[in-house]
Amino acid sequence: MIKTTTRTTDIVLCGMFVALMAVGAFIKIMLPLGLFQVTFSLQFFFALLAGFLLGAERGCMSVIVYLITGLIGIPIFAHGGGIGYLLKPTFGFLIGFAAAAAVCGYVAKKMGASGFWTYLFAAFCGEMVYYACGLIYYFFMFNFVVGRDVGIGLAELMSVWFLSTVIPDFVLCVMAAMVTVRLKVVFGR
Repeated sequence: MIKTTTRTTDIVLCGMFVALMAVGAFIKIMLPLGLFQVTFSLQFFFALLAGFLLGAERGCMSVIVYLITGLIGIPIFAHGGGIGYLLKPTFGFLIGFAAAAAVCGYVAKKMGASGFWTYLFAAFCGEMVYYACGLIYYFFMFNFVVGRDVGIGLAELMSVWFLSTVIPDFVLCVMAAMVTVRLKVVFGR
């Protein structure tokens, strides 16, 4: 965690990660999978960095500020913004960014992370929480709120929304662990 001495520094660092999350939303690849289009972006990478560098609480808070900013209508999500995003089945993955930042920051701190493998394990824990939030929200919203006559089964949910992106997201975990180790050396503990 980056040491801070003032509340102003905390606000600036959190604001920086809100901006990085917004930029990360627009660095994306669209993966067409049958009827679905899955977006792979750098938001997850920046959420992990927020957890590692700001700590669990401030990292999660920076992602929550990002979510609030998008929900009030500023188009900083991968496909726009606005309160209507709450009804999109994929909004759970956005919630998952906050959970991932909190979990990876918490696990890293509890394990006394200082090396690549510890950060990678913490990032992997964050990735699994991210997917849990996203998949549960997607399943509920698609089957009970917006799916109307057609729902999504567990096999299709897992193949489209988990198996198609879990490996690329793990690569982001590796990158986040590597960048964190480097940044900790540059900025100190």
